[in-house]
Amino acid sequence: MLTKEELFEIKTLQKICENEGGFQLKLNFDMLENRIGNKKEDFFHYEDGRLVGFLGCYGFGDKVEICGMVHPDCRRKGIFSKLLEMGLGESKKRYPMVLLNAPTDSQSAKQFLRNLPCEFSFAEYQMKWQVTELSVDPNVTLRPSFTNEDWEAEIQLEVLGFGLNENEAREFNQLIRENSSDQRLLIEFEGKTAGKMRVSESNGEAWIYGFTVFPKLQGKGIGRKALSRVVKMEHQKGLPIFLEVEAKNAHALRLYETCGFRSYHSQDYYQYLN
Repeated sequence: MLTKEELFEIKTLQKICENEGGFQLKLNFDMLENRIGNKKEDFFHYEDGRLVGFLGCYGFGDKVEICGMVHPDCRRKGIFSKLLEMGLGESKKRYPMVLLNAPTDSQSAKQFLRNLPCEFSFAEYQMKWQVTELSVDPNVTLRPSFTNEDWEAEIQLEVLGFGLNENEAREFNQLIRENSSDQRLLIEFEGKTAGKMRVSESNGEAWIYGFTVFPKLQGKGIGRKALSRVVKMEHQKGLPIFLEVEAKNAHALRLYETCGFRSYHSQDYYQYLN
C-alpha cells in the first residue's frame, strides 16, 4: 500500500510534468490509492530527497498498462529507462500483454517510444460532460449491488462486456469491493438486471467506470437511458462528470456524445513486443 506521503509526491510531480508539457497523464489514482498485497507495481526515483521519477503498472485481466513520468529538469539521464526496465521485468512475469501509455500530445513520450519494440494499439479519449437536457425513462433504473446474485451478475457482465475470463473478473471485482468506496450500480430494465456501472467520487469529481449492458439487451437504448440517469444524479450533487472510452469503440463514443460528453484529452496505447 502506498503511503499518503508517496501519493502526495506523485501528485506533485504529475502537476509539474503536466504544466510543463501541456498534456494530462493517466496515473489511475483510484488504483494507486487502493494498492494491496505484495505485488511490485510502483517504482520511484529520488534525487536529493525529492521524487523526480515515477512509474506505475496497472493490471486489468490479462494485460497491464504502464505509465510514468520524469521531472522536466531531470530528463535525458536515463531515469525513465531504468524505471521502465524494472516495471517491465515485474509486469511480464504476470501479464501476457503489456501496454505502454502516453498522452497523445506528449512529444517527449513519442520520441522515447520510437526507440522501443512496440506498436500503436489504440487511442482512448477522456470525456467531460457538458450540461445537456436529459430525460429519464422509468423502465430503466439504477440500484446498488448488494446480494450474491448481484455479485454474480457483475461477474458475467465483466466477462461478456470486457472480455475478461471469469477468474480475472472475480479477482478484479473482489479488489474493488474490498478496497474501494466507489458506488457499484446495477442497471435494471423492466425490473431485471440489464447492465452495470461504477461511479467514483473523489477530489470533487465523478468518474464513470465499468459501464456495460448484456449483449442480448444492447440496441434497445438501455445504456443511454442508464447513463442519462446517473449523469443527472451526479450533476445534482454539483460534481463535474468524466469517463473514458477507446476511440475504436465507435458505438460507445456516439452514445456518450449524444448524452453530452465531449473529448478533452486523449491517451495513446502501444503494445510492447519484446
